[in-house]
Amino acid sequence: MMNSLIPIFVILPLATAFLIMILGKFIKGFQKVITPLVLLFLTVLSFYCLLNNHSNSFTYTIGGWEPINNIPIAIHLVMDGFTLILLVIISLIGFLASFYSISYIAKFTSENNFYALLCLMITGMNGVVLSGDLFNLFVFLEIAVIASYALVAFGTEKNELEASFKYQILGGIASFIILFAIALIYWRTKTLNIADISVLLLTTEQNTFDVFVQILLISGFGLKAAMIPFHAWLPDAHSSAPSPISAMLSGVLIKAVGIYVIIRLFFNMFIASEEISILIITLGTLSMVIGVLLAIGQWDIKRLLAYHSISQMGYVILSVGIGLLLMARGTKPTVAALAIAGGLFHMVNHAVFKGLLFLNAGAIEHRINTRNLKEMGGLSQEMPATSATSLVASMSISGIPPFNGFFSKLIIIIAAVQAKFYLLAFLAVFVSIITLASFMKFQRYAFFNKKEYNTNQKIKEVPFPMIFSMAIMGILCLVFSLLAFPDIRDQILGPAVDVLMNAGQYTQTIIGM
Repeated sequence: MMNSLIPIFVILPLATAFLIMILGKFIKGFQKVITPLVLLFLTVLSFYCLLNNHSNSFTYTIGGWEPINNIPIAIHLVMDGFTLILLVIISLIGFLASFYSISYIAKFTSENNFYALLCLMITGMNGVVLSGDLFNLFVFLEIAVIASYALVAFGTEKNELEASFKYQILGGIASFIILFAIALIYWRTKTLNIADISVLLLTTEQNTFDVFVQILLISGFGLKAAMIPFHAWLPDAHSSAPSPISAMLSGVLIKAVGIYVIIRLFFNMFIASEEISILIITLGTLSMVIGVLLAIGQWDIKRLLAYHSISQMGYVILSVGIGLLLMARGTKPTVAALAIAGGLFHMVNHAVFKGLLFLNAGAIEHRINTRNLKEMGGLSQEMPATSATSLVASMSISGIPPFNGFFSKLIIIIAAVQAKFYLLAFLAVFVSIITLASFMKFQRYAFFNKKEYNTNQKIKEVPFPMIFSMAIMGILCLVFSLLAFPDIRDQILGPAVDVLMNAGQYTQTIIGM
């Protein structure tokens, strides 16, 4: 049953994109109805799969070819605990962003193109997380990022086009590096199936060639994930895109096409090595610290949020890096499991609170036509729903209890202390304090300062679809705190941690070895 559900995650949004382009021209408002409905269905389906997945992995073979001499020749789509967490956040944030867009995107032309590109982006991201082989992972990655290039340029003003051009150039370089690395892997192993490559690498001695390929992959996917020092495109792209797309880019795209792939390949394909683990931890730490220091001086709300995306993703990379290092050393498996769970927990939380903050920024810009904090003030009385939800998201990203960000950061810090990485634990706390300072500035200037804009214009709250999406995300910032309870965490995140720590389980699913 579960196996046959897997292709729906790719087929449905892809078909929707085509339908929008054809029927959207004849049926008024078709795209505004079909996109949220399809994404709501995918959200429900992904939650159903997550709650009914008891540490099982499922695979769907396209073309129906069976393995020959244990060599998988079919295209495999694989759904396991780790994949499901990504599918849930892609569908959920996608649904809320598309519902929010009903009011937001009315000021732009060509709504059909907007919704079709959004569906294509979701198709690509779902495909990346489900792909069991490197070639199709690359194909889906390109579908997702090419749609995102167009969406960043959607406003077609000078800044949007410039940001999109920069994003395309650096994205193209990243894609070339990734494709080159995939070609080298194929040359060495004669296969592209992730599970098959894993088996072959286990039986051969690791050499400098393997290390070179791993560094190429970290560079390529690090560029996609905008880790420091590969981050140059992100602040412009995230701040120029329409706000629901900023929420998608920051909330899910950098995770699905960057962070997810790094975690999947280095846990389930390559053999854990101490040098690569330390490199990953270093990149995570640099992203976490430098990202927040670049953010604190920003006055454009969306640029400020974009730099915080780099910083918060640093926490995720740092945490899973600690887990990988402990696995490479073969010590403290319980601490490694805690570190990986903390990283995945923070990844889920970030999708919600950062998505919400970008929607808040979009609501403010929608009403007063500026993103400059110095030109705002006093919005808490006129936009109470936006003000309340942005306060929730600000507290959550800053790690203030009882919001979800506090618990995931706490788990990451506890894991770092138990692994005896005291400096990393200190830096995680330090970054959280600067994050709090940064968001207190955001709250003060946007909502509680005296008014800086023209007082003749009557500012009112944004329309219902925008409030609805922001309110749901605000509630989720509290609901996701429940993952701090070990029983609930084991139920939701446990299967993902298991599949990452036991590479054999992933291999077994696909090729039965």
